[in-house]
Amino acid sequence: MPGQQTMNSTMFTILDEGRPWTGGVSQEGDSLWLSHEALRSATGWEMKPQGLCRDDVCIPVGSQPQLIRNGLVNLSAFADLLRRPLVVDHSARAAYLGTSSQARSDRLSSLEAPDFELPDLSGRMHRLSDHRGRKVLLVAYASW
Repeated sequence: MPGQQTMNSTMFTILDEGRPWTGGVSQEGDSLWLSHEALRSATGWEMKPQGLCRDDVCIPVGSQPQLIRNGLVNLSAFADLLRRPLVVDHSARAAYLGTSSQARSDRLSSLEAPDFELPDLSGRMHRLSDHRGRKVLLVAYASW
């Protein structure tokens, strides 16, 4: 049919919550479509009779052709459903699912910085959580 795009299968890397997953996805124009198994492997969300579920959370999806079609899940529509930003770089064959604005807001309202670990000049590792309850000054420098 004129104007109708076909799906091409290609390898893509999807980053979600710091975890990379690489596998085959179907491309249709700018849209990425994942099998139910690929969605589960990449994000931990899986299709169940009650909808898309992860752990104890289920989101009813009903009949949404923009989200689910021919046994595949549209990654962009999935990100929209979860209210999470999605960045796709087709030339690098990579996609990143960002944190939802609600999760970022919850984190900011707690006034607690996320934990990380960095070496000092002697190579000794320090975790931010080791200094909870005390004031910490971080100095960062970049040459560019």
